[in-house]
Amino acid sequence: MTVRGIRGATTVEQDDAQEILLATEELVLEMAKANEFEPEDIASIVVSTTMDVKAAFPAKSIRSIEGWTYVPVMCTHEIDVPGSMRKCIRVMMNVNSEKKQHEIQHIYQNKAVQLRPDLQK
Repeated sequence: MTVRGIRGATTVEQDDAQEILLATEELVLEMAKANEFEPEDIASIVVSTTMDVKAAFPAKSIRSIEGWTYVPVMCTHEIDVPGSMRKCIRVMMNVNSEKKQHEIQHIYQNKAVQLRPDLQK
């Protein structure tokens, strides 16, 4: 077994706490389902947001998912690059997995599908 990085990203329409929490939860649950792992397999999660997402900590929604309470999660802000996507939440999940790197399914939702069209299946 090795540690694999699984990427994911989504966007929100508004800097609204409920919208941020719901979008984050939907994203990480889809990442888990697509890659067939359990919370116990997760080594850590780093969540970043663009500077315009600040109404809630996305990590709060991850820790609130049943069985995910003890998953180490940290939030940070993305580099504020001119012209970059706005209202974006990105996730880097480090997971213990038997899968090969090319078998990992990275998940992009909402407007974030534009970030990595090459990884869309």
